[in-house]
Amino acid sequence: MAVVLGRPEHYTDRYDNVDLDDIFSNRRLLVSYIKCILDEGKCTADGNELKSHIKEALENKCEKCTDAQKSGTKRVIGHLINNEKDYWNQLTAKYDPDRKYVVIYESELRKIAA
Repeated sequence: MAVVLGRPEHYTDRYDNVDLDDIFSNRRLLVSYIKCILDEGKCTADGNELKSHIKEALENKCEKCTDAQKSGTKRVIGHLINNEKDYWNQLTAKYDPDRKYVVIYESELRKIAA
């Protein structure tokens, strides 16, 4: 049996430079991303990319995320927890209804101000 060691596959870094502050400061844009992820609205290419990896990223602690994605994910979740509680609860209900994963991060991310 052969064992191949190497760097794990990563998600595309195509959207790593998205300006999160622009999204946080534009409620219409923020809500459109949230609605996309909740399957309640249209998705942009980057919204679809994000949505396609949420469940897996939660389950494997963002193992395939780039450093920018890990940092951005913490900022986004922190923003949602602190500023968009209703949407945070909807996203949690959809992607982690048993709260197996978010409970690990939630107490830390409540402190992060986006």
